[in-house]
Amino acid sequence: IKTMAAYTSGGNKLHMAYSFNLLTAEHSAAYIRKQVEELEAQIADGWGCWSFGNHDVARVQTRWGGPGASPEYAKVIVAALLSLRGSACLYQGDELALTEAEIPFEKLQDPYGITFWPEFKGRDGCRTPMPWVSTQPQAGFSNGRDVEPWLPVPPEHAANAVDVNEANPNSVLHFYRRFLAWRKTQRSLVTGGIRFIDAPEPVLALVRTPAAGEPGPAVLAAFNLGGDAVTVNLGATPPSRAFEGHGFDGARQGLREGTQLRLPAYGAYFGDISA
Repeated sequence: IKTMAAYTSGGNKLHMAYSFNLLTAEHSAAYIRKQVEELEAQIADGWGCWSFGNHDVARVQTRWGGPGASPEYAKVIVAALLSLRGSACLYQGDELALTEAEIPFEKLQDPYGITFWPEFKGRDGCRTPMPWVSTQPQAGFSNGRDVEPWLPVPPEHAANAVDVNEANPNSVLHFYRRFLAWRKTQRSLVTGGIRFIDAPEPVLALVRTPAAGEPGPAVLAAFNLGGDAVTVNLGATPPSRAFEGHGFDGARQGLREGTQLRLPAYGAYFGDISA
């Protein structure tokens, strides 16, 4: 974090620096907050880049969500990622809520996995082909039944291919699109400052404030990273008007009444506290 700050501050160095600090097995709300606050304390006018997944770690849907994680979990964690100050990297397949693949030893390509099997199965589980069409050979990634890609396509990935997501208006893929489009309309989420609000696990709560000279309201954002409904006391946080259009509609949208914020399982709340 100290190196990130040194190489991006001052306006005459790198535009941003990529952080590995959220590619961990640890994923509590307190841990996420700690990583961001530590960077913010040092980076000043520099700029970070956050990611929850890449080609070197187990897929976040499995690594953080655990076995059988709900697609709703994939939605709330990407919304949280895209609400942090800094740029974000989205890893291919996360927009389909793909899980870590189990690759047979004879199909492994990663030298580390081959060498250290079975104690360490390598990184191939997150590197499998992108599944495009569920009914086609290799889920549409390669043409022809006799063409074998570098790594196999797991059946559970084919069942959650792009075409399956496209056909479901409530899919993770459609949520990604809706949330990203809405985020573009909120300058505070794109370029603004950040401060966190004390909240019990598994809630991550924060306020994004407009950058100097930028239009738009301050945004209160709260995310329930757990599978049970929870009520949070927002204390002295100013009143807010709930935003719409971000994709957390109906049963997944939080409800604020005074200082109390009720968040459903894997739900979120976005409010305009400038209203």
